[in-house]
Amino acid sequence: MTIEATDARRMGPLIPALAVPAAAWKERAASDAAIGGHAMRVESLSAWYGNHLAVHDITLDIKPRAVTAIIGPSGCGKSTLVRCLNRMHEVTPGAPRVSGRVLLDRHDIYAPGVDPVQVRRHVGMVFQKPNPFPSMSIYDNVVAGLKLTKAPSKAVLDETVERCLRQAALWDEVKDKLKQSGVSLSGGQQQRLCIARALAMAPRVLLMDEPCSALDPIATYKIEALITELKREYTIAIVTHNMQQASRVSDFTAFLLAADDRIGRLVEYGETAELFTAPKDERTEAYITGRFG
Repeated sequence: MTIEATDARRMGPLIPALAVPAAAWKERAASDAAIGGHAMRVESLSAWYGNHLAVHDITLDIKPRAVTAIIGPSGCGKSTLVRCLNRMHEVTPGAPRVSGRVLLDRHDIYAPGVDPVQVRRHVGMVFQKPNPFPSMSIYDNVVAGLKLTKAPSKAVLDETVERCLRQAALWDEVKDKLKQSGVSLSGGQQQRLCIARALAMAPRVLLMDEPCSALDPIATYKIEALITELKREYTIAIVTHNMQQASRVSDFTAFLLAADDRIGRLVEYGETAELFTAPKDERTEAYITGRFG
C-alpha cells in the first residue's frame, strides 16, 4: 500500500492525504468551496494545563481566505487558543487537555481516531521566534516536511522550493544561495523561510503566533505584506499584541480577556473594521484604545 493510501486510511473522512502539490491545491480549493462560509469553526472550546483552566468556552468562526486576528493582553490564552487549532496544545508541558470541538471542513479534529500529526500537516504553524533547522540548507528547510511524508522526485522538490519561496517573497533574495544554511539569513528572512516551509505542505489553514514580535520594523512590514498576499489562497489566523498590526492585516478579530481567575474568555468577535471603530463591549474599547493591557 502506498504512503498516500495509508495516510488517507488513518485520517478517514477528515482530510485526504497529500499527493503531489498540484493535487493538494485542487483538493483544498474544492474543500474551501464546499464548506459554506468558514474554513474552521471552534465550538465551546476549553483548554487546561493540568488543573488550570486556561481558556473557557470559546466559539468562533475562522473564515476562508481571510485573516483572523486574535488579540488581548498577555496571559489571556491567545497562544493556547491558536495551538488548539492544530492540536499543538497537547504536546506542550503541563498535562494539557481540551474539551469542545474544532471543525476543519466540518470534521472534528479532536474526534476519536484522528491522527494529530496528520492534522498538523493541513493546519500549519509559524511560531513567534524564527526556527529554521540549523543543520539544513535553505533548500532543505523548505522541503523538510515534504521529505518526511513521502519520497518526492527531484523535479517536485525543485518546483516546491521555488514556488514556496516565491509565495514567501523570499525567492529573489536567496535563489543564488539555496545551499547555504537557513540560519545564515537575517531574522526577517528566517521567518519568511519558516513560512515557506509551512506552505510546502499545502496547508488549508496557516496559524501564526506573533510572527513579527522578534523582528525589526522593516522585516515586520515585509511579513505583513506577505500575509496580505497569502490570504488570497490561504485561511490565516494570527496572534498579535500589536493593535495597529491587527487593524492593518486582519479581516476579522477575536478579543480575549482573562479576569482575576486567569481564565481566558472570548469577549468580542467580528469584522475588524467594525470591532476597531464601533466595539460592542466596553472592555474591547478600553483595550484597543490603550486604557489597559
